[in-house]
Amino acid sequence: MNTQLFTLALLEIVLSVLITVIIIFASYKILKNLFFKKEDISGDNLAFTIFTSGIILSVGLILSEILPSITNVIRLSSTQSEAIEPLSIIKYSGLYLFIGFVAAVFINGAVFLLFSVLTKGVNEFKEIQKNNISVAILVVAILISITLIAKDSIALLISSLIPYPEVTNFL
Repeated sequence: MNTQLFTLALLEIVLSVLITVIIIFASYKILKNLFFKKEDISGDNLAFTIFTSGIILSVGLILSEILPSITNVIRLSSTQSEAIEPLSIIKYSGLYLFIGFVAAVFINGAVFLLFSVLTKGVNEFKEIQKNNISVAILVVAILISITLIAKDSIALLISSLIPYPEVTNFL
C-alpha cells in the first residue's frame, strides 16, 4: 500500500467534506438572512424549500469544480521537490473559493435578472414568500441550467491559476 497516496486521499476527503459543509452552511445563512428572514425549511412554504434546494445544488456544482483545484495544489506540494508552503496552499485555496463565491453570486444575479426580464411584473422573492411553487421551480430550473453551463468555464479559470512547476520548452 502506498501510504503517502493513502494519506493524501484521506486529507482530500476531509478537506472536501469540511469545505463543502462550511460553504453550504454559509450560503444558506446568507440566503435566509438577506431575503427570507421569516421563512424556514421546516415551515409550510414549499416554494422556499425548492428555491433553497436549487441554490444549494448550484453552490454544490460550483464547488465540485473548485475542490479538485485545491486538491491539485496539495498534491503538487507533496510531490514536487520544491514543496509549496502551507501558507501558499491556504492562499491559493482562499483565492479559488473566493472566485467560486463571486461566480455563484454572479450566476444567481444573472438568474434573477433573466427571470425579471422574462416575467415582467413578477417579483420572484415575493412570489416565493407567498409559496408560489411554480415561480420557485422556474427560478431553480434557470439557476441550475446556467450553473451547469458555466461550471466548466469556472473550472478552466481556476485551473489556470494552479502553480504548476515550470517546464522547459525543447522545441
